[in-house]
Amino acid sequence: MTTSPAGTAASDSFTHRVLPYDGPGQLLAGAVPFLLDGVDVGDRVLAVCRPDRESLLRDALGPAAESIEFTDAATWYGHPSRTLADCLSDADDTAWRGRRLRVLGDPVWARRSRLEVVEWQRVEAVLNVAFRGTGAALLCPYEASLPAGVVAAARRTHPETVRGARAVPNPGFVDPWAYSAQCDAEPLPRPPAGADTLKLERPDLFWLRAYVTDYARSTPLPEDDLQRLLVAVTEVVTNAWRHGEPPIVLRMWTDAPDGVPALVCEVSDGGRWASGSGYGLIPPRPGGPASGGRFGLWAVRLLCSIVQIRTGDGGSVVRLRLALPEPGAKG
Repeated sequence: MTTSPAGTAASDSFTHRVLPYDGPGQLLAGAVPFLLDGVDVGDRVLAVCRPDRESLLRDALGPAAESIEFTDAATWYGHPSRTLADCLSDADDTAWRGRRLRVLGDPVWARRSRLEVVEWQRVEAVLNVAFRGTGAALLCPYEASLPAGVVAAARRTHPETVRGARAVPNPGFVDPWAYSAQCDAEPLPRPPAGADTLKLERPDLFWLRAYVTDYARSTPLPEDDLQRLLVAVTEVVTNAWRHGEPPIVLRMWTDAPDGVPALVCEVSDGGRWASGSGYGLIPPRPGGPASGGRFGLWAVRLLCSIVQIRTGDGGSVVRLRLALPEPGAKG
């Protein structure tokens, strides 16, 4: 086996393909050649899948399965921004070592809450920008039994579709930034009438943190998550003071869309963000500037369960959501 010198990728061509399938036979027909090709050329090969899919793949791969890293998909797909960052870091590190990262990723997130699904779909889109130059190869198998909207979206976030042993251009592919903008096209629901509301008239971060802490401790939010929330709110409010316009308003409440309870913290201001800022969707690369100059927003996305941003002529809103323990759940 030969590899490229350290510091270069085994292949400079990044690929991101969707594998639509209906039944185990079609899954194996697309996934097994993808994995075996990686083993043959000396790639670092990861199979991110459910336990039943792992057994199916191991049986089909035979001895080659020992050269593949199997990872439980439920753990891998724990948080959209964190998974993106970890996988991108793995791709960069593998390329530096002269190999290619090859990942089969089973989208187990597709049956989660609507808000979480939207964020995972956005990740599928923007990774087409984030992974450029890494040489990584990503294959995402989407089962026909998934919700129709999820399968349709997969054709818009992957440049190519695998059909048998071939990869063909996907005519439904949408520019990643255009797709992300579509994710934000739906207006946010209005805050409930009973939301705690604080108009911020001066940049006093001490009292801001005290206010957020008092409200958060009236909910079952774990202490570690409270500390994350305080860092995230500080960053968002600081951004509003530096780049936004009055009035700057903080609102807090709890809700449970799709039955998933969450603490919501919203910061609104009267300004409009410039287009092309990136909204902190892509991790800053080593030695490079933060995406759109907003390193803080990338950190905010890492700290919160979901971050929703809307901006327009009527002002800007950053809505932070942190998941709350399910009623009766043990800490």
